[in-house]
Amino acid sequence: MRAYTASSEEALRARDLLKDWAGEGFLTEAQYQRMEQETVCDLRRTNIFLRLLLFLFTLIIVGAAVALFFVLFLSQTATQTNGIFLLFFAAISYLSAELAVSQARLYRYGIEEALAACSVGLLCAGMQGAFFSGHPYSPAPDGAGFLVPAAGAIVSLWIWRRFGISYASLAAMIFVVWLPGFWTASHSAQHVIVAAFYAVGLFTVAAVRPRHRLTYLNNEYAIAEALLWLGIYLAINLQLSPVNLFGQWWGNPRTTSEFSRPFYWLTWVLIWCLPPLVLGRGLRRKDRFVIGVGAIVAILTLVTNKAYLGWQRHTWDPMLLGALLIGVALFLRRWLAGGPGEIRHGFTAQRLSGRDKHWMNAGAAAFGLLSPHPITPSPQTGSPDVHFGGGDSGGGGASSDY
Repeated sequence: MRAYTASSEEALRARDLLKDWAGEGFLTEAQYQRMEQETVCDLRRTNIFLRLLLFLFTLIIVGAAVALFFVLFLSQTATQTNGIFLLFFAAISYLSAELAVSQARLYRYGIEEALAACSVGLLCAGMQGAFFSGHPYSPAPDGAGFLVPAAGAIVSLWIWRRFGISYASLAAMIFVVWLPGFWTASHSAQHVIVAAFYAVGLFTVAAVRPRHRLTYLNNEYAIAEALLWLGIYLAINLQLSPVNLFGQWWGNPRTTSEFSRPFYWLTWVLIWCLPPLVLGRGLRRKDRFVIGVGAIVAILTLVTNKAYLGWQRHTWDPMLLGALLIGVALFLRRWLAGGPGEIRHGFTAQRLSGRDKHWMNAGAAAFGLLSPHPITPSPQTGSPDVHFGGGDSGGGGASSDY
């Protein structure tokens, strides 16, 4: 089922660990060279910047090729015919991704990722045009249009499982957001259905993940579990629904008055119960992704609590929240540093890996590239209208005529 062999992905994981250990001085140069020769892999990778660039260029190429085909050959055809050809292009895009992996041995190279993403987009567009061309795409409880987002979710999950692309699981979660609108008009029921889908996915991941605790798949399951926890929280926090979380980007945002009072206050209780549950899960498993999501949902609960209770917001609220977070961070750091060897229960405030440093450097470089204004000051040019009055003497006793 996996496009890559387990030995190849384990070798890549070992090489990444070796780079971290060598960068932190845990391995000598001779040890690193010897161990690196034992983890040789035939998969081709690139850095994050070239990966993003190749991803973007591949999207542009595929989109331009499809558009050119329709302009040259199908400019006057019916929408249903266009949909059938889009399905055909979706199959070609997916087969190209498979060939890029099996023949060119690309791994997180950007090209195969973009081809897989195009296959999902073309599939959904093709299904909408071929089977639902007479109906605009909008959730309706009496329609069968749910097959489009359902297909998108299923194919995204397949791509996540087949190629190990972590953000494909996020794409599947986004497709799930559209499903309840085709089944019921009740906004409360839609929130519950989405949360139920995410809960099923969470239980499935939690059940499968222990078998891969020490393998290369553990990181992928950790990211998927963290995203599912976050999705469940967003589904039950009604104060976040005005951002049109549930797919109503074409209509007016929902208000909390559309929900019954028991359901409204039940969700308020749940958003306070979920952060400690997520944090406890992450701390028990020492999972940094789940811990990070636990911290995020805890902050979101503090941010949305006033809106839930109908209290007045003040301009100093963000300042108080920032002071609270700084205090918590300082307390945790001092508490961890006070343990034997600056370690408590397997946690430490010391940096043990160069991976964080690598991502910080990459983020700083990206910020520098995206910054609209240069950081260095521009040279100042003298104004011709400024005239000095002249001096009687220069430095060292020299006269003004010197």
